[in-house]
Amino acid sequence: MQTSELRDVAIALRTARNNREAIPAPTKTWPDLDADSAFAVQRMGAEAAVAEGDRVVGYKLGNIAKAMQDAFGLDQPDYGHLLASTFACEGTTIDRSRFIAPFVELEPAFVLKGHLRGPNATVAEVITAVDYVLPAIEIIDSRVENWAIDLPDTLADNGSTGAVVLGGTPRCLTDLTLRDTPGVLHFAGRPVMSGNTGNILGNPLAATAWLCNRLAAYDVAFAPGEVILPGSCLEAVPMREAGHWSGTFDGLGTVEFDVA
Repeated sequence: MQTSELRDVAIALRTARNNREAIPAPTKTWPDLDADSAFAVQRMGAEAAVAEGDRVVGYKLGNIAKAMQDAFGLDQPDYGHLLASTFACEGTTIDRSRFIAPFVELEPAFVLKGHLRGPNATVAEVITAVDYVLPAIEIIDSRVENWAIDLPDTLADNGSTGAVVLGGTPRCLTDLTLRDTPGVLHFAGRPVMSGNTGNILGNPLAATAWLCNRLAAYDVAFAPGEVILPGSCLEAVPMREAGHWSGTFDGLGTVEFDVA
């Protein structure tokens, strides 16, 4: 695709995000959009946000668990930039009108103390680079009508990012068994979905290595202080109404917020 076409895709998605109005899937309007050109669109969107005063503070992996792939009709993971503007403080109220068709996910979040670069990054290198783990909720949202996405559509849309809420209970890796940590998502005081970190490519540390190695193809590396979201451990739940959400991992703690 020509650079001008990539800019057109980026502008269309950015406008949809700002106006909170979904658009047809970019692959329908631009049939030549593939994964590599979609990531170029994503990068244009991140650069435009930074030019307006935002910051890239990490990266995310999505649709890594089979439950998520089945739910959204994808057979490959997606990935995106984490922008500071999308982070909300735990315990605050989030306005649902900020989104188009949001879903809630529960996942661990890694905060790095070291550099991490692929290709061929190993799980051992991920462990060395991680400072601590937090419980996290990601609100995913799509600028594509009816979530009718192929992989290039969600990549161009920055991995369908919406918002991120980090919990305040940092834990060391040595205190956790991330290949087998159960998690439960609650809404209005009742459990609505459960899962296990083992669903995240067997271990979210392995998922982080996968993400690092995939993004190395685009000359992206991870830096100290960045947040890495390795993917949800459970099927995402629609965020349709006002109320209180909380997610809890055994041994890792709880993260919560309200929706108005």
